[in-house]
Amino acid sequence: MLGRPLWALTLGAGENRVLYSAAHHANEWITAPLLFSFLEELCESFSSGGTIFGQSAAELLDYARLCLVPLVDPDGVDLVTGELQRGEAFESARSIASQYPGVPFPDGWKANIRGTDLNLQYPAGWETAREIKAAAGIRGPAPANYVGPAPLSAPESRAMAALCRRFDPALLLAFHTQGEVIYWRFGDLEIPGARDIAATFAAVSGYSPEETPYAASFAGYRDWFIQTYRRPGFTIECGKGVSPLPLTDFPELRRRCLGILTLGALVT
Repeated sequence: MLGRPLWALTLGAGENRVLYSAAHHANEWITAPLLFSFLEELCESFSSGGTIFGQSAAELLDYARLCLVPLVDPDGVDLVTGELQRGEAFESARSIASQYPGVPFPDGWKANIRGTDLNLQYPAGWETAREIKAAAGIRGPAPANYVGPAPLSAPESRAMAALCRRFDPALLLAFHTQGEVIYWRFGDLEIPGARDIAATFAAVSGYSPEETPYAASFAGYRDWFIQTYRRPGFTIECGKGVSPLPLTDFPELRRRCLGILTLGALVT
C-alpha cells in the first residue's frame, strides 16, 4: 500500500552464502536492530582487524557472503512503533483491527499494513495454514494470522522469495520473537546436519531446539526454504515475554543471539 522498498545488505567475498531476515512480523520489530547491531559490530571488527564472538571478522568475510534483510515488514513496523499514526493506510489498519477487539492496537499487530501475515505467505503447506487459521476464525485481513488470498500474494513475501532464489543461500536464519527457542525442521523433513547446527546454536545462546507447534508449522519463510532447497533453515525465537518486547530487553537479546549470528555464517 505504501510502496516502500525492502533493503538487503550484502557483504563478504566467500562462497558460503547465508541469508538472515528479521521483522517478518510487525510487533517483532526488535529483531531489526538485532541484525543492524550485528552488522555494525562485524564491520567494526573487520576494519580494526579484530574478532566477533571469538572469530576473525576478516576470515569470516573471506569464507562467507552474508545477505541481511533487517526489515521485511516496514509498514507494519511503522504502525506498531507509532511512526504511522494518520492517513489512509493507518485508518485502514485501524478499521481491520476494530473487528478484533481482543487484539490490542497497534501493539498486537503482526501483519503487513494490508492485514496479511507475511510469515504465512509461502507455498509450503499454505493450504493447510489457511484451513487452520480459517478454523480459528481468520478468513480475511486481520492484525495477525491471515494467510492472504494466495501464496506470495503480498509484495513483501514475493520480494523475499525472489531474493532467496537469486541469492541461493546454503543456510537461512529467520529471526522472530519470542520464546527463546530454535525451530530447525519443517514437519517430518529433517535436513542432514540441521540437528547438529541447531545444537551448536543452542550451546552458544542457551535457547532450546524444539519442534514447531502444529498450528504454526506451515507457510513460513523457513518452511518454504527447507522444502524448496533441502538446506538448513532455522527460526530463532528471540527473548521472552509479550511482543513487542521492550527495548530494555535488547542488550540481553543481543548477547544471546550474537553467537548464532556469527556461527551461522561458518557452520555450513
